[in-house]
Amino acid sequence: MDFIIAKYNYWIYIILMMIGFYAMIAKTNLIKKIIGMNIFQTAIILFFVSMAYKKGGATLPILTNADMHGEHAIQVAGYLNPLPHVLMLTAIVVSIATLGVALAIAIMMYRKYHTLEEDEILKAIK
Repeated sequence: MDFIIAKYNYWIYIILMMIGFYAMIAKTNLIKKIIGMNIFQTAIILFFVSMAYKKGGATLPILTNADMHGEHAIQVAGYLNPLPHVLMLTAIVVSIATLGVALAIAIMMYRKYHTLEEDEILKAIK
């Protein structure tokens, strides 16, 4: 039980990822599939952000001129790495763009086929 409580962020990530995966695979409504894709992307972002967290690393790697020329050695382990967080900001922007394009395509499909159900659209295409 302590293992589950100690790693709660991983369990949240797994649950969100499986909900999104289930929605993308099992649902036939295109809007539900798009929402599932968005949940899946959010789970991946949560995973990378939680992996980048460092316990005890409470400061950013911003060094002044005095820090670099001082007599004390710089303790690299005490600094947070901002790169994963910056990359996840980029992933959030890509996720929003993907969501917008997917919704636009869904609107176009609804206008053409008058439904958002995947099986009915496939019947109309054939």
